Amino acid sequence: MNKGLSLKTNNTLKVCITVAILIVLSLWLLSYTYAEDVNAGLSENLVRLHVIANSDSKSDQALKLKVRDAIIEYMKDKLSASQDIDQTKKIINENLLNIENISKDVIKKNNSDYSVKASLGNYNFPTKTYGDIALPAGEYQALRVVIGEGTGANWWCVLFPPLCFIDATHGTIPDSVKKGLKTSLSAEEYKLITTSDEEIPVKIKFKLVEFLEGSKVKLSGVINKMFN
Repeated sequence: MNKGLSLKTNNTLKVCITVAILIVLSLWLLSYTYAEDVNAGLSENLVRLHVIANSDSKSDQALKLKVRDAIIEYMKDKLSASQDIDQTKKIINENLLNIENISKDVIKKNNSDYSVKASLGNYNFPTKTYGDIALPAGEYQALRVVIGEGTGANWWCVLFPPLCFIDATHGTIPDSVKKGLKTSLSAEEYKLITTSDEEIPVKIKFKLVEFLEGSKVKLSGVINKMFN
């Protein structure tokens, strides 16, 4: 009698544990789908500018900023008439060689002879803040300009929508630019990247997305162990 009761209790416990695991997995999958959708949406609808210095020496870092200024000044006119992300990428691709040459001219004028490589592709970025706009870590489309060895600290901004061409030193992005972001992004994506004192701190929101992204690999490993 006791043995039968014990067996029944064990079976009930196993069922409860299985149900609990299924509930947790279901919640995780829903949250992970949200994180995937947000990261994919941001990646598909933004183009970033990424300038990487030769090294972290003061002179190389100063040179990086001069190269950055020259690129922004050149691309400002080129991208002024761009109406969408595809047009922006087309303009960038058509001007990669010019961007390299402009960068080399700046480098030469500053008594250096570093190589420069400009490319448009998908690259990983850490969490970054620009005024009151912040972007979570993830893979983004970007115009990447590597100076020399490219081992120094980098600088970034957003070419589309055009955050590179405004002054964000006062901590806020103009409403006209935010309007462009709203047009390019979904409501959920826009809400995620805009900071507000009334909302959950942006770093906490980003950590959730980044955790869900990173947990994909871990969960995959657990499932493989269970079924292999």
